[in-house]
This record gives sequence, structure tokens and C-alpha cells, in this order.
Amino acid sequence: MRQRSLIAITAALAAGALTLTACGSRDSGDKGSDSGNGGTTVVIGVDAPLTGDLSAMGLGIKNSADLATKNANKQNLVKGVTFKIDARDDQAQPSAGQQNASTFVSDKSVLGVVGPLNSSVAESMQKVFDDAKLVQVSPANTGPALTQGQDWQNKKVRPYKAYFRTATTDAIQGPFAAQYVYNTAKKKKVFVIDDKKTYGSGLAATFTTEFKKLGGKVVGTEHINPDAKDFSAVATKVKNSGAEVVYYGGEYPQAGPLSKQIKAAGAKIPLVGGDGIKDDTFMKLAGSEATGDLATSVGAPVEDLPSAKQFVADYKAAGYKEEYSAYGGYAYDSAWAVIEAVKKVADANGGKLPSDARAKITEAMQGVSFDGVTGKVSFDEYGDATNKQLTVYAVKNGAWAPVKSGTYTG
Repeated sequence: MRQRSLIAITAALAAGALTLTACGSRDSGDKGSDSGNGGTTVVIGVDAPLTGDLSAMGLGIKNSADLATKNANKQNLVKGVTFKIDARDDQAQPSAGQQNASTFVSDKSVLGVVGPLNSSVAESMQKVFDDAKLVQVSPANTGPALTQGQDWQNKKVRPYKAYFRTATTDAIQGPFAAQYVYNTAKKKKVFVIDDKKTYGSGLAATFTTEFKKLGGKVVGTEHINPDAKDFSAVATKVKNSGAEVVYYGGEYPQAGPLSKQIKAAGAKIPLVGGDGIKDDTFMKLAGSEATGDLATSVGAPVEDLPSAKQFVADYKAAGYKEEYSAYGGYAYDSAWAVIEAVKKVADANGGKLPSDARAKITEAMQGVSFDGVTGKVSFDEYGDATNKQLTVYAVKNGAWAPVKSGTYTG
């Protein structure tokens, strides 16, 4: 979950942006705000946890989206339009996310939103954005129901046309992990734990279904409180179960201590999780015995992608204090997708944004297609990313190292 940016914007443009911010409260329809100098400022909202346990991922999302707007401005990609971000902290809380969504909707200069990180937060935002025809592109949500409906396993129905994502879903990620654990790692007995949240419980469920289908045995299950730090009771259950591996549906603030306490209890077995645990903070929390723990994450390692070389260089050059983290490349591509949709709408309207720009941009997003940081970026009929690649990472020498990339073959 991480990524990078550029700075080179002239002093005149910077001054213009400040002026635009001051006058952004003027009602200009949903077509951006008039800069007062003949141009238009289009704001891309960014919603992510900018404080708290998950801020490493959230700040990477914010910075990467910011980099995309700066690069678009530098290239003068949409003539007469200056892009900027408005980043808001959801603290990984659905209530805060919903409040942020309402704030973005009320600002007519906001023509697209990147985020959030958490699927549970997305659930609280989708209807707010959809009612306002304000497009939302998440770089990180993996809950299948967000795009395919609550009954997605039996009948896929897209609930909100304003919602898109550049990350693949847990309908693929969970089974992909199960195939690796059973077929490659040769682990036949698993203890499954989740944090009861939308992301964690959904991921654990799709992993479990595939693992059983392959012939594996679930020797125990447990749900933990996502605010807890003491997992000694769960660790004892894992040790007594005879499990060869633990699968955890959740995020790194709990996964790290959980891994450490399971090993301390005497169960020297790997903990496996999804993209929510793939952050360097996991190793700091899990300690030296985290070696051999595994995580799946969307896409291929950004550092290994030829398409990401410029992004990595730009992010470093921009001097952001935080790492771009696991979702940086996806956040950049999410912001760029909004920018491409804005360009489509402006080009189709004689170079200017129409009064109903939000609705037009949401409509245009369905046909957006470009070569991005993470590879080919486009969306299927549900708003899901067409790029279904995933990677398994293992903790080696205190860092996440890719061990296998591919797609789920179900």
C-alpha cells in the first residue's frame, strides 16, 4: 500500500491555486470553480485514514493522488484546467467517511474522489456519492459486495454506478491465497481468524471456501476485536488446534501482534493475510519471528513494474515524508482515471466542462482506459478493475519479498 510524486509547478500557478481555494465557495454548478484568470480548478477529493493505526497506507494514498494532479498540471493535460486535491481523514471509521463524503458533495469544485482505504468505510459513502452523481475511485477496497451486491456469490448486481476501483477483489484474493497455501506451501490444516470488519471477514470467508474445496481442513476459527492488543487466548487455541498455518482476515495493526503472540505460545507456524497486512509496520509489530509469514496483495510489486519506474522516481523527487505504501500506485492510477474522465468530458464539450460535469464524468469513467503505473487501467461492467493480477509476499530478512505473481484460476 504505497507510492510517489512531483513538485514542479510555477509560483504563478501556486498563487492561482491559493486564489481558487479562497473563492471555491462560489456556486459554479458542478463544473469546478472559476479561477478568476480564465481557467478552472478541478478538485479531486481524497478520503483515507491520515491519522491512527492505518495512516501509513492512508498517507501513501494521499501523496500519490497529489502526485497525479501535479503531473497532470505540469503536462497541461486538460487545457484550462488546474487539478488539486482536498484530502480528508476518515480515521478508518465509516461515520467519518460518510461525513467526508457529504463535505465533498457540497463542494461544487469537487468532480471526483479517490478512496477510501477500507471497504467498511466505502459502504458508508457509496450512496452519498451516487445520489450526487459524484464519481468515486478506490485504490484499495476489495470487498466484492461494493460492486457486485450483497448476494454476489449467487447473482451479481451492481448497486452504485458512481463507484469504481483499481484494486481487484477478495472474490479473487482469498482463493488465490488458498491455492498458494494448499498447493505451493503444502499446508493442509488452517486456523482462520478475522477481525469482524467488512474487509477481514469477507476475505477470510473466500479463503476458507477455496481451501476446503481444495481438500484442506479448517481446524479452528476465531473472531477478534479490532481494538484488542492481547491475543494470548486465541494464540493458545491455535497452538492446541494442530494447525499448520493461520489465515488472518484483517489489517496489520492486529496481524503483527497476533503473529508474535502465536509464535510465543509455541505455535511456530506462518501467519498468512491479505493486502491489509502488507505494510512494513507489520514486521515491526510481529518481531523477528515474522520470517516466513505471508501476505497477498493486489497487482505486481510496483518496484518491479517497468510501467512504475517514472512514478517511483517522481515520488522520490517530490520529497514526500511518507512512503507510497502498498496502494500508492493504485491511488495514482485512481486519480489519473478521474483526470482522464475530466479530459474526455471537456474534449466532448468544446474544451470546457459542462454544467452537469459530475454526471458526465461518472458516465465517462466507464470507458476510461490507459496504461497506468500498475499496468492497464480500465473497468468492467461492475466498475471493477480489469487487472486481476495478485502477488504473494513472504517476510524475508525483515522485509516483504515477492515469491509468486499470477491470477486466480478457479
